[in-house]
Amino acid sequence: MLTLQSDLHGNHLLGALPSHEWQTLAPHLELVHLRTEQLICDSGQRIHHVYFPTTAIVSLLSTMEDGSSVEIAAVGREGMTGVPVLTGGETMPNRVQVQCAGFAYRMSAQALKQQFARSDFLRRLMLLYMHALLTQVAQTAACNRHHSLSKQLCRWLLIEVDRVASNDLSVTQQLIADMLGVRREGITEAAGKLHDEGLIHHSRGHIRVLDREGLEARACECYGLVRREFDRLLPRLHQAETVA
Repeated sequence: MLTLQSDLHGNHLLGALPSHEWQTLAPHLELVHLRTEQLICDSGQRIHHVYFPTTAIVSLLSTMEDGSSVEIAAVGREGMTGVPVLTGGETMPNRVQVQCAGFAYRMSAQALKQQFARSDFLRRLMLLYMHALLTQVAQTAACNRHHSLSKQLCRWLLIEVDRVASNDLSVTQQLIADMLGVRREGITEAAGKLHDEGLIHHSRGHIRVLDREGLEARACECYGLVRREFDRLLPRLHQAETVA
């Protein structure tokens, strides 16, 4: 069980809670370690728990009948999984799978639903997060359709370093290819060009971002649009509550 509010700051949503709100949620939060490729919830499966990542990254995957899949959103320390339980749904429309191993706070879906119904602040916070998440999903769909693989890769890498708060990523080119729904050879070529330009260094199972500004300059507008939306919606709510 959590004893200090500072324990929550690894996740932005939990860290935004005023003290009386986190005191109510804290007894229901359990810190767990998530493994790479761990399946949290499959498409159509009932949601029993929600997760608030701190160092882990979780992918929302749209899976086709032939078994192929593509990432429609990534959830890290800025958010949570299991949003449908707050909108009246009981099941996930897509697969929820751990992309990068790390820690997260787990909470029963029922406990979150009960607090969501009681707390005006939590309800406002979660609705704003849903808005930002929907923006990410919509922009990812547009990006996958209209932008080059090189731009998509830059966007994806920037999102990842934001989620883990580090320029070092433990990812394979195959994982990136799976997330973007493309062939590994395409990722190898695109990553090689970024490496040659001095923007990243990549080795087996590892990528380090060397020039973030350069990477942002080569990314499509989708990255900036989604990041601005998260920054616009969530911190402002926290600041307003602090001033009040």
